[in-house]
Amino acid sequence: MSRIDITLAKLKTQGRKALIPYVTAGFPFADVTPELMHAMVGAGADIIELGVPFSDPMADGPVIQKAGEKALKLGIGTVQVLDMVRAFRSRDASTPVVLMGYANPVERYDLKHGKDSFIRDASQAGVDGVLIVDYPPEECEDFAAKLKAHQMNLIFLLAPTSTEERMALVARVASGYVYYVSLKGVTGAGNLDTDAVEAMLPRIRAHVSIPVGVGFGIRDAATAKAVGKVADAVVIGSKIIQLIENQPRDAVAATAGAFVAGIRSALDS
Repeated sequence: MSRIDITLAKLKTQGRKALIPYVTAGFPFADVTPELMHAMVGAGADIIELGVPFSDPMADGPVIQKAGEKALKLGIGTVQVLDMVRAFRSRDASTPVVLMGYANPVERYDLKHGKDSFIRDASQAGVDGVLIVDYPPEECEDFAAKLKAHQMNLIFLLAPTSTEERMALVARVASGYVYYVSLKGVTGAGNLDTDAVEAMLPRIRAHVSIPVGVGFGIRDAATAKAVGKVADAVVIGSKIIQLIENQPRDAVAATAGAFVAGIRSALDS
């Protein structure tokens, strides 16, 4: 079992929902990410999604795009992201870390460092899951098997427009959890319709036996609590990026931690 499987199974036995904050690696300062991750875990995060900066992030809205652009300017690439995970692991051996990004950086890493080097190095660094936005499930069975051999999960997105056929394909390949994109559009877009989320989750669960996390559009404690009533996990990204964007270096971790603590309290209430 991966750390993700263990964490989600433990939460289920406790009757609690997973809180999964997302931050872009290397934002807003190149050296702040491990400290930021620890602060969010201390505030009640169960899994950390760490965005790998990329120049053409098709699923990301302007907030996360801007964060990725700044991180790239600060020299943050896949090598540096794996170094951040190693630094985090030096003090935290149990909290799962998921890398969220795109195919180009993964494939470029393998071209530069050797076949399957991304999987090898991510595993050695302490990564537990990978979400590659533009990897379709029908082309990922080999990749998924190699990740699973290293106790890592391959996580997929589902959307309001996903067909029954697509859900079945994802169910065959995905592990850890699936990430339901609750809005049509990019990260941070629109207002979340919790009734629509509640109506969609039974359709997903008819195909998918692993936990279902919901993200895109969750900005506050009230929305997180409403989603947490029907989902297994709540994912929050753009709001955290907005909160830390203009903070001084020494206030970044505390700012994110305070926000995550409020969401944790709402989920547990």
